[in-house]
Amino acid sequence: MTVPRLVIAAPSSGAGKTTVATGLMAALRARGLQVSPHKVGPDYIDPGYHALAAGRPGRNLDPVLVGEDLVVPLFLHGSAGADVAVVEGVMGLYDGRGSTDEGSTAHVARLLDAPVVLVVDASSQSRSVAALVHGFAAFDPRVRLAGVVLNRVASDRHEQLLREALSDTVPVLGVLRRDADVSTPSRHLGLVPVAERTPEAMATVERLGRVVVAGCDLDAMLQTAATAGPLTGEAWTPPTAQGAGPRPVVALAGGAAFTFAYTETREALTAAGADVVVVDPLRDEQLPEQTAGLVLPGGFPEVYVEQLGANRGFLAAVRAHLAGPRPTTYAECAGLLVLCEALDGRPMVGHVPAQASMTARLTLGYRTVVSPAQTLAGPAGTVLVGHEFHRTTVSPRAGTHPAWQLDDGSHEGFVTGEHALASYVHLHPAGAPELAPRIVASALRPRVAA
Repeated sequence: MTVPRLVIAAPSSGAGKTTVATGLMAALRARGLQVSPHKVGPDYIDPGYHALAAGRPGRNLDPVLVGEDLVVPLFLHGSAGADVAVVEGVMGLYDGRGSTDEGSTAHVARLLDAPVVLVVDASSQSRSVAALVHGFAAFDPRVRLAGVVLNRVASDRHEQLLREALSDTVPVLGVLRRDADVSTPSRHLGLVPVAERTPEAMATVERLGRVVVAGCDLDAMLQTAATAGPLTGEAWTPPTAQGAGPRPVVALAGGAAFTFAYTETREALTAAGADVVVVDPLRDEQLPEQTAGLVLPGGFPEVYVEQLGANRGFLAAVRAHLAGPRPTTYAECAGLLVLCEALDGRPMVGHVPAQASMTARLTLGYRTVVSPAQTLAGPAGTVLVGHEFHRTTVSPRAGTHPAWQLDDGSHEGFVTGEHALASYVHLHPAGAPELAPRIVASALRPRVAA
């Protein structure tokens, strides 16, 4: 199968990858093309902007979380029916896990056999840009650097100098001038999610599309994308339910406070046999009728702690669910915080015997985790790779029955029997294929004593 595709990369973070990738998605969609948006790594926020720009769900490609073998199948799953795919990279082109390029933009570009367009912040250089681009092009011959977009160019004269310097390297596919208006609001974990500012975010995306149309050669971009070779293999499909039995209602928290969920999470739960209903803990005072399972993904509950704490109806509904005959509950990061006794001193659900609070320290990175006992995530000894991304802490860090044992032998998270798990660790459904089926299976059976 051949899907024309481009990887948008940069020498480092902050060069303008999101500006170019999101703007390119919007510009190509405005041409009437079906654009498939993708993001390298475990990012949740950029895919929200991508989805607005492309009109299709934003999806992640992360060989660390799901393994190399699933990157192409996940890409084929997400890009089905698309005319072109745009993949936004992460950090610098060759920056991966630790000192390796595992999980890097270059790693994903190689797996997808996709041409790379390098976004260069040219604001403080002229001829040196050639040395920079040449170095990135020559560093790994398995990565095909097909062009550059020069960002934050000061003037016509500056552009002329940059083009002359690059005349013997790779094609210049675009030039974007310095523009203070081309930005998106950010805070302690990056950009502000789309769900918190949808009208403004839509305006931002439209503006980025206009910037790319004005500054980039879209025809050359499409011609470059068309040079990507065919991909072999089958598209990813989540495990499906066996038979035509009852479909339990699984409530999936969403809204402004719970935006850190992969697109595949809902798809995996649905395929496993659940009727998934999205609930907004900031607005809804009850869980959906007949809820038999609850999934609380990551997000920013610390930003909305007053609203969450004031929604006593919702907190009471979660408590009642956990005390009911089918208390199946899976919580990641933000979900863990809401299940704690208190968040920044504000009472929460109280199921997890811990206090949660904001901290100045950023916890960020991949985690290889092992199940100490049988849980929603799998049998005892299950080994998975997850990701942490937060500026909060819980005390204690783990319960009497922890969710995970980490690489250093320490423990993290909280487990209640086999029906409830709360942890800081984010899992991708493709990298944890038993998770959604086990959540649905647990939601179908009465509570078993812990």
